Amino acid sequence: MNKVIIFSAPSGSGKTTLVKYALEQFPELEFSISCTTRQPRGSEIHTVDYHFISPDEFRQKISENAFVEYEEVYTDKYYGTLKSEVEKIWSNQKVVIFDVDVKGGISLKKYFKEKALSIFIEPPSIEELERRLINRNTDDAETIKIRVAKAEEEMSYAENFDIIVINKDLDEAKNEIKNLIENFIKK
Repeated sequence: MNKVIIFSAPSGSGKTTLVKYALEQFPELEFSISCTTRQPRGSEIHTVDYHFISPDEFRQKISENAFVEYEEVYTDKYYGTLKSEVEKIWSNQKVVIFDVDVKGGISLKKYFKEKALSIFIEPPSIEELERRLINRNTDDAETIKIRVAKAEEEMSYAENFDIIVINKDLDEAKNEIKNLIENFIKK
């Protein structure tokens, strides 16, 4: 099988909600747990949501060539995909599903080529994205301001993905995701 599905989006686009939906719908999918140096948010759990490690540990893994891809998103805020994570999932005869930032998504598509379906989740507008981030109630006002500015830049990369799904209506986005994944897995 050895296929991967990549979800990327600006923060607040609904990407994680759609990834969770895909995992519920398709038992043949398994979530790739990314590595990060940021602190857990809300109810996030180490080894369930992310592998939370220190910047020094992350840099050590870089030197060991342990990542399929990695990115320093902000100073000392690294995110990456461990090769061991992908190999573990494939050894279980599952399709890997990624929930990664935009640059990580582009890197993963370049790495996996035709084995990958890359999906960009786009918010209906920057204003709606900001409203969602505020309603999430996980970040302070300054962090939200930074995320919104970054989202504007990230949306310019959408054309680097196989498909763009605009998450205006969650049920419609779920249906579109379900059809895309069904068709990709059958190939």
